[in-house]
Amino acid sequence: MYGMVLEAFDEMVRFGFTPNTFARNIVMDVLFKIGRVDLGIKVLKETQLPNFLSFNIALCNLCKLNDVSNVKDVIGMMVRKGFYPNVRMFEILLNCFCKMGRIAEAYQLLGLMITLGTSLSVNAWTVLIDGFRRLRRLDMAGYLWEKMVQNGCSPNVVTYTSLIKGFMEAKMFSIAFSFLDMLESEGHAPDLVFHNVLIDCLSKMGSYDDALDVYDGLLELKLVPDSYTFCSLLSTVCLSGRFSLLPKLVCGLEVEADLVVYNALLSYFCKAGFPNQAVKLYNTMLDKGFTPDNYSFVGLLCGLCGARKIDEAINVYQGIVMNNPAVNAHVHTAIVDRLIEAGRCHKAIQLFRRAIVEKYPLDVVSYTVAIRGLLEGGRTEEAYILYSQMKHIAVPPNAYTYRVMLLSFCKERNIKMVKRLLQDVIDARIELDYHTSIRLTKFIFKFHSSSSAVNQLVEMCNLGLIPDEMWRKLGLLSDEMMTPVSLFDGFVPCERRAGNANYLLLNGGVGR
Repeated sequence: MYGMVLEAFDEMVRFGFTPNTFARNIVMDVLFKIGRVDLGIKVLKETQLPNFLSFNIALCNLCKLNDVSNVKDVIGMMVRKGFYPNVRMFEILLNCFCKMGRIAEAYQLLGLMITLGTSLSVNAWTVLIDGFRRLRRLDMAGYLWEKMVQNGCSPNVVTYTSLIKGFMEAKMFSIAFSFLDMLESEGHAPDLVFHNVLIDCLSKMGSYDDALDVYDGLLELKLVPDSYTFCSLLSTVCLSGRFSLLPKLVCGLEVEADLVVYNALLSYFCKAGFPNQAVKLYNTMLDKGFTPDNYSFVGLLCGLCGARKIDEAINVYQGIVMNNPAVNAHVHTAIVDRLIEAGRCHKAIQLFRRAIVEKYPLDVVSYTVAIRGLLEGGRTEEAYILYSQMKHIAVPPNAYTYRVMLLSFCKERNIKMVKRLLQDVIDARIELDYHTSIRLTKFIFKFHSSSSAVNQLVEMCNLGLIPDEMWRKLGLLSDEMMTPVSLFDGFVPCERRAGNANYLLLNGGVGR
């Protein structure tokens, strides 16, 4: 009853009472909870005798809001007043900084902890490891794990879950499974979160049967599946395309239907070829009082487009954008992508250009989908202009952007555009995938073996931007050239030599 709290506080002042620190702490907490961060900070600064709880309340709320800038300011105020965070508060602060990728601030906080003699708990170590995992700095995550063990702090299930997830996502499976062995040998009992993460990781790497085996193991351990388990199962079924499995898997499974479950089901119905069911489910969700989020909107738009209700989907999208200022790039991307699939490229590009004009949030996926639509519509010049605009507004193209454009220009045999893009790939140090590399190499050596594009290909080889898998298939890289560097560096080529690329040139290119 936040409104009445603020009203009571105002009445207190009006009747001549001076609010003490306890009252001001309550009001400050309410202001943070209703999103009035500026007023909450103002109350804290104007409190004449702040106590430890004053700063603790402010920091807890700011960390929940991921407001790193104000977190740093409040820590400074706290220290100047002679107060210091306790162990639990340090853990919350570390988690906030690491979650937001602010490793420099996390190190500063570590320095303060060391100065105060605060020992790192298993939670603090795990937060740091997970922070580097989020940044895909697995070398540092592994290094911290080693330091953690050396300092006599035993990793727990959460620590190992983070490490296994990170190395699986990086496709460094041998290291991931070595951590799994350690977890089991140390006698830790895998919890529900661990099983959910493992199901999700295994399904994303294409090991669908293994993911289902993990789910069976979860039931054998008598762990009660939750909504995230259900969503992980849905993801496994959708990625594998084995949609008929779902009824058997969830038979007897009781999961509370929260927003996450509804969103997962919306996605499942769209991918399984039941778009009308997705639309009906969305309406059911509204009837039950759930407030849709961006994932819900995407499910609805995909359902409408899948049911060939294109005009209705466009109208719904426009209504969503008008009434929901927090709509993210995923929603804009979804409508553009589905319209392109439905053959309505012109309307898709029209909506995308409007999104640019209205300054809606758009990301690299949004731009790449629009570029693909223009290329499919034969509007190559417009596609390249959009690509240039994308770079100009600091949305860096990714590997998929270059894949879409390079494959299209190879198909058109447009060597001029291919060379331009290759130079951008080299400058950005983007590693191309196996399929794109093969197609590109064949195109260059078949039609333009005397052009400067060959030199660009050689440079890409020397920079490691061409996958080793391709060179191995061409007979230019053998397994003997792979050497283990260390546990956390994985297996990498011992040397990338210009000789590999020169061999390709001297022997007439692909197929020799």
